[in-house]
Amino acid sequence: MKKSSFIKSSFILIIGGFITKVLGMFIRIIINRILDTETIGLYMMVVPTLSLLTSIATFSFPIAISKLISEDKYDNKNIILSIIPISLIINILLIIILFISSNFISTNLLHDNRLIYPIICIGFVLPFISISSILRGYYFGKQRMIPHVVTLILEDILRLILILLILPKVNNKLCFLILLNIISELSSIIILIKLLPNKNIHIKDFKFKNIKKVLDISIPTTISRIIGNIGYFLEPIIITNILIYLGYTNKFILNEYGIISGYVIPLLLLPSFFSNAISSALIPNISKYNNNKKYVKRKIKQAIILSLIISIPITISIMIKPSFFLYLIYHTNKGINYLLILAPICLLKYIEAPIAGTLQALGKSNIILKCTIYNTIIRSLSLLIFSLLHIGLWGYIISISISIIFSTFYQTKKTYKSLL
Repeated sequence: MKKSSFIKSSFILIIGGFITKVLGMFIRIIINRILDTETIGLYMMVVPTLSLLTSIATFSFPIAISKLISEDKYDNKNIILSIIPISLIINILLIIILFISSNFISTNLLHDNRLIYPIICIGFVLPFISISSILRGYYFGKQRMIPHVVTLILEDILRLILILLILPKVNNKLCFLILLNIISELSSIIILIKLLPNKNIHIKDFKFKNIKKVLDISIPTTISRIIGNIGYFLEPIIITNILIYLGYTNKFILNEYGIISGYVIPLLLLPSFFSNAISSALIPNISKYNNNKKYVKRKIKQAIILSLIISIPITISIMIKPSFFLYLIYHTNKGINYLLILAPICLLKYIEAPIAGTLQALGKSNIILKCTIYNTIIRSLSLLIFSLLHIGLWGYIISISISIIFSTFYQTKKTYKSLL
């Protein structure tokens, strides 16, 4: 693996990310013009549940696979094939749990029984997400980014076509949007398997000889993601219960939450695919040379500078013309005040991504775990406190801002100390 491969991998992922973001923008435009604000609010209510369960289902195996394969010390085929059975067992357990608890989650926690079937649908999607993520981990470890990019583009093209043709005609649009992931993920699985260099499988390949090394990386990372997603999962529950207690209507809460989560945050995080692409390329690259602190420092600086060069102009443009971008993408002018407050804060997210990727590559998953624990507590408490001030969904905006500032500075400080 050449040291210059970081720039090449980043470039491929950025180009691919740009294409998928453009496709994703068209998908959002179509969805937001087909669905009303209340339905978008319902969809955004169930998204935290999907994120939480995806974190559990994938069990951070892609990161572990990417790191181990990039080190060129282990049997690559064995790493992948020993993980797949474990992944499927985890997914089967999650499907059973979802069937049992879907009514409780939708009725008692999210206060809307219209979410029962969308929550059940999540279970059917999880195994496909898990398998495709495991295969992607292999390609990331080998720094073969083109298969990953090609499959992501194909997924979005399929989503776009199916949404255009079918979404307006189906009755339960929320279930359709969730189940759509099965088709897109399955298409990626087929292509990624086709492109594998050695498809001959033997019984000995299923031996769990490297599984401990995988779990040493994946367990703390998964716990970190689960904790973070539990906080994310609790957010609509906290908001709904407190604001209803204060006298706000459920319709108001759904509309405002839908505006923030469905319009404002996705628009502000449009440049995030750049920083995420850079972070993804950084992990296998630093894993290979993690003993060379001078090299690692140089790569971190490159990653942060590259991320900010791209994200700052986009964020400034959105701040100058917020109504233009909101109307262009979502056909709405709602959420401008929220957007102007969050925009400068979100710039820190583009620093955080490569910093977090560096910590993963350095084997410092425990630092990310601690940060996630502290951040989830801070975000949940601030959401609780500020929501009680009778300021509507501004309490949510404040808690997001505090969370971003804390996590960025905490991880930056720990990274700096690790490289002294």
